[in-house]
Amino acid sequence: MSQDEEFSLEERLDYALKSSLLAKQMGVDSTILASDRKLSLMYFETEQYDDYVKINQRNVKLAAKLSDTSALAVASSNLGYFYHYVKQVDSAYYYLYKSLDYAVSLSDKHMQADVLTNIAEIQVMEKDYMSGEENAIKAIKLFEKQPKSEYNLGNQWMLTNLLGVISNKLQHYDKAIVHYDQAINIADRMKDGFVERCISINNKAFVYRGKDDFETALDLYEGLLPFKKEYEEYDPSFYALIVDNIAYTKLEAGHTDYGAMDEMFKEAYRISDSLEDPATKQAVCLDISKFYAKLEQRDSALVYAYEARKLSKETSSNEIYLDALMVLSQLKEGDSGKAYLNEHIKLSDSLLNVERNVRNKFARIEFETDLIEQENQRISRERFWLFVLSLVLLFTLFLLYVIATQRAKNKELRFRQDQQKANEEIYNLMLSQQDKVEEARAHEKKRISEELHDGILGRLFGTRLSLDSLSFSEGKEAATSRIGYISELKKIEEDIRKISHDLNTDFVSGSGFMDIVSELVEKQANAYQLNYTFDYTDDINWENVPNKTKINIYRIIQESLQNIYKHAEAQLVKIDVSLKEEIIVMTLTDDGKGFDVNKSRKGIGLKNINSRVAEVDGKLSIDSAPNQGTTITIEIPYIN
Repeated sequence: MSQDEEFSLEERLDYALKSSLLAKQMGVDSTILASDRKLSLMYFETEQYDDYVKINQRNVKLAAKLSDTSALAVASSNLGYFYHYVKQVDSAYYYLYKSLDYAVSLSDKHMQADVLTNIAEIQVMEKDYMSGEENAIKAIKLFEKQPKSEYNLGNQWMLTNLLGVISNKLQHYDKAIVHYDQAINIADRMKDGFVERCISINNKAFVYRGKDDFETALDLYEGLLPFKKEYEEYDPSFYALIVDNIAYTKLEAGHTDYGAMDEMFKEAYRISDSLEDPATKQAVCLDISKFYAKLEQRDSALVYAYEARKLSKETSSNEIYLDALMVLSQLKEGDSGKAYLNEHIKLSDSLLNVERNVRNKFARIEFETDLIEQENQRISRERFWLFVLSLVLLFTLFLLYVIATQRAKNKELRFRQDQQKANEEIYNLMLSQQDKVEEARAHEKKRISEELHDGILGRLFGTRLSLDSLSFSEGKEAATSRIGYISELKKIEEDIRKISHDLNTDFVSGSGFMDIVSELVEKQANAYQLNYTFDYTDDINWENVPNKTKINIYRIIQESLQNIYKHAEAQLVKIDVSLKEEIIVMTLTDDGKGFDVNKSRKGIGLKNINSRVAEVDGKLSIDSAPNQGTTITIEIPYIN
């Protein structure tokens, strides 16, 4: 239920918490791990990141205890991705490196590619460009072997774009342009790669600007302007960046349309300021400062240089901060300018030392992780032998359990076989009784026909002739004879009334089928230890209902009672048969545990009932919910 997207995130989190609690009450580690993995996902989706980190740390420990490599890989990668997101580099690299080892041992190429992608991003962010390039290439090769999908193409684009960034940082400009062209080609193969294409074109233009090929850079930048509406929906600040790059590239190229440049810089600043985007705003401020310095408008240049320095310090953007210090050292005279220059030199040297240490740090993390892994393997071997000893004892207990449960299953199987045999006997009895009813009806019709023909019709004929003979007679004797014949006619009338009464009270005049069903309900309820009520109407003439319909009604009731016994855990069953507007309506209601109607229509019992209802052109509806019992309503056309 925690994975069912029909529920809200809050409801799904609540189900995941309940699942985790139940698992802990059971005390089975594998069940706890399975539940907590889903709870981890819900913490992430509801942005409860502190809980997300804590539960994944627990999952790592529990998965290690269970030697569940797959769970170790997932929990470690979860932690690695999270620490990467919050820029805790050491922790991110540690967990990602461990996750990569697990993915390799599982031969999970897809996970290897994902983890290598994140490791490469971290290494580039920390300016370990050579290692980042190596891992990015490994990841690209793995993604290329995966089935073609938008996700895999998106990762290939991102990694190829990252190779372009690395080459540009190393001033391998021609190589960077090749990578960006490859990235553009990948974006064109994506279903929705327009924004990715624009980003790679912007990066490619930046490389040409670094090569001092300003006109090519301008062509690329300006080629992105007509598509403002498309990429603005994805990233509103991207347009501001393009406008700023065009203006600054014109400045670098030596163009003299300063008024147009000024307007473009101001537009870029206004957009980034309105979006409260410090990353774009600090770059724009730095470029505007250089622009005003070029025009020798020192006061304006200083204002924007100060703002660029302030924003870069807040966002820890060292490159912008260094550039801002350099601009300030050129704008300020005397000791102030020297102070900014000295700060620039110190920070630059410090960053170089950090970059050198980062490469050593990554190697140290890998080494320490390997040592920890070896220790874990030793502990695992010791646990293995303890596990073997425990397994022998558990196997003995398991054999005893199997013997006990098998006996119980055999007993239940015999009961079901006996019940099935009884059901078959009842069904055959119903068919046999139906045949006898038909035969008795035929005999009764023949008897009545003979009695009418040989008895009553003969007497009527004789009396009619005698009365005819008296038509021309008069006198006392004739009157006496007429009285005698009238008396005879009365006797014939009584005989006819008697035959009519016999016809009206035929022993199979409609109650036979309900008697059979009543017997079925009684026997099934007793066998299943169910309380029951069975109500039916006398308005239905079952003799006029086709045998096919009656057999299916019988089997539906039988199947429903079996389902109630097997699944519902009910105490009381109510069965009602009525006639409403030429429709036979049959309802079966139980007070059992119920079920979710939308998810439980695949059982054999329900399929059988559906099939039988369809066979007699009927309609079936099921009303049920967990812990609210079940009501089955069946409507069958009644043809009288």
